[in-house]
Amino acid sequence: MHFTLRQLEVFAAVARQESVSRAAESLSLSQSATSTSLAELERQSGCQLFDRAGKRLCLNALGRQLLPQAVALLDQARAIEDLLNGKSGFGSLAVGATLTIGNYLATLLIGSFMQRHPECRVTLHVQNTAHIVQQVAQHELDLGLIEGECQHPDLEVQPWIEDELVVFCAPQHPLARRETLDLDELSGEAWILRERGSGTRMTFEQAMRHRPGKLNVRLELEHTEAIKRAVESGLGIGCISRLALRDAFRRGSLVPVVTPELDLRRQFYFIWHSHKYQTAAMREFVEQCQAMTSGVRRSDEIMLPPIA
Repeated sequence: MHFTLRQLEVFAAVARQESVSRAAESLSLSQSATSTSLAELERQSGCQLFDRAGKRLCLNALGRQLLPQAVALLDQARAIEDLLNGKSGFGSLAVGATLTIGNYLATLLIGSFMQRHPECRVTLHVQNTAHIVQQVAQHELDLGLIEGECQHPDLEVQPWIEDELVVFCAPQHPLARRETLDLDELSGEAWILRERGSGTRMTFEQAMRHRPGKLNVRLELEHTEAIKRAVESGLGIGCISRLALRDAFRRGSLVPVVTPELDLRRQFYFIWHSHKYQTAAMREFVEQCQAMTSGVRRSDEIMLPPIA
């Protein structure tokens, strides 16, 4: 065997960063040591793994084939190292969550997980569905918790729990007094929505695909709390997860709008790279998520501490 784990580690870092200098910084190595390690791997194998475009290095076809196998081998090596050092094998876990899951579920799940495994280094990245899918596909995250459809060919997708969006408005809005609405009436309203690329926006647009005319989108915001504040201020109506609105509905600061013509149901999913080594931390975290939602029909029925 002519390659070393350090060479594979350098290769994976350069593949992620597309730069020797940034990879060196992420590994706490000198730029010369990083460059030498990568050059030695290519020389020993007799293969070029990157296409060079100035200072930028992009994986070629062989490099893209090698990357998931290299990452899996490095993960296994770290698990072995933890066991040999007397640790439980829960070394680290990088989780990505979309905004609804990240803001209302993931922090509680991670807190509970870290209480049981204080030695595990857990990081949480909260982004929209498109970003999380990309980061998992590029091996920047071990596991993703998403609220939108994922069709990426390199990712495994496992359903978690059902979620439902709901149209809502301020209690003083004229729609608050209506028992039901049709698509014609909804199309004429000013909307405050999540940005394109988010799972929430994808579900909403799928539900509204048969609407007559163009939708009047007044604002596009990246955070559910900002959408709630804007709707409370009377700027328009919105559509986000019931989970995110549960406490606002309880307080009466926002009210649901009944829309029987719209199918706003969706699924929360776990995603991970199909070539990724399943660490003990990954397996137990998924099991913990499933245990928390066992017997629960929909995300807004999960028992959570109320928000004041």
